[in-house]
Amino acid sequence: MTATDYEMLGRNDANDIAQILMLTNTEKEASISIVKNEADSIFTWDYEKGARPRLNKLYEKSKHSMWDGEKDLDWSIDVDQDKVVADIAMVSEVQNGPITRLAESADSPFKNWGDKEWAQLDKESLNWQLSQFMHGEQGALIATAKIVETVPWIDAKYYASTQVMDEARHVEVFAKYLDTKLEGNYPVNVHLKHLLDDIINHSEWDMTYLGMQIMVEGLALAAFGYLHMMTSEPLLKQLLRYVMSDEARHVAFGVLTLEEYYQHLTLAEIQERQEFAFEAAVRMRDRFLQQEVWDRMGITNIRPIIDAQLNAAPEEKEFQRLLFSKIVPNCRKLGLLDAGEGWLRTKFEEINVIEFEHLESTDTEFDDFALGSDDVTSV
Repeated sequence: MTATDYEMLGRNDANDIAQILMLTNTEKEASISIVKNEADSIFTWDYEKGARPRLNKLYEKSKHSMWDGEKDLDWSIDVDQDKVVADIAMVSEVQNGPITRLAESADSPFKNWGDKEWAQLDKESLNWQLSQFMHGEQGALIATAKIVETVPWIDAKYYASTQVMDEARHVEVFAKYLDTKLEGNYPVNVHLKHLLDDIINHSEWDMTYLGMQIMVEGLALAAFGYLHMMTSEPLLKQLLRYVMSDEARHVAFGVLTLEEYYQHLTLAEIQERQEFAFEAAVRMRDRFLQQEVWDRMGITNIRPIIDAQLNAAPEEKEFQRLLFSKIVPNCRKLGLLDAGEGWLRTKFEEINVIEFEHLESTDTEFDDFALGSDDVTSV
């Protein structure tokens, strides 16, 4: 690998633990964070609706797919957090293998832990995961508002405006679930925050699309589906199902727009987008190292934990791999995998996720996520 492979990350090796841990959230006590937006706002005087029929179809569908987080979710349900985390822990036993083995070593950071600490770790991990979902949704809220400003096509502006409302609703319901059903929330993960800053700050409108609609939203769609499958808690399951119905349209929006736009870019411009996509993928992987959880649990030396997670056996990384099940086929649909002698394909092979490339791209499967009569309940 060359230094330029990870220029945005500021490191030469994706697994450089010292560089991963060097990033710290200096704003975790702040109530606001300011990010410069380098993009131009674009007016278009061409108001022909439907010039891009697939985008127009997505817009029409979104208008009829709005739901109300206050009325359509049953907030009267009592949530037993101990039961929620117990269910998830049972399903996640394999992926927790590296941590379990580390706990058995003589110099383990967990050597003084008992059942109480392990149970608390499960709770903290769930709170942390849902908190990062919430922060990511705010990132999507801001990024989509920027897309409304910067995309030059009226059909795309129309659709992006509906996504702004979707994202506000997602932030609202995750925040309410964390505040009223669990035990509070976590600040934004430092790796996620750096990625969101890069997405918002970029001067090219399609980079905001690529970073948010394809990478962040693509990972979120897979992660929501995984958690929806694992949990039996009815309110969380319903909340995730409603959010997933929106997210699939959001990712499809990115695929439909960028598929057209990327046909007109030079190879050098495409290569820049390949690098941005992979660097985003590494940041999202680093996010799931959950440094903030170890800090809250009072562990001062987390390096052995990060090392165990990064060097886990392939079968123990199944959750992290599944997160790319939407990203890889969508990158293939955009022509990013094999451009420039297959640079991005090689990178995805290195992190063992290329096998997902022939799954259906989200622009053709988003209808499968639409809410049906079985998903809708009267509250």
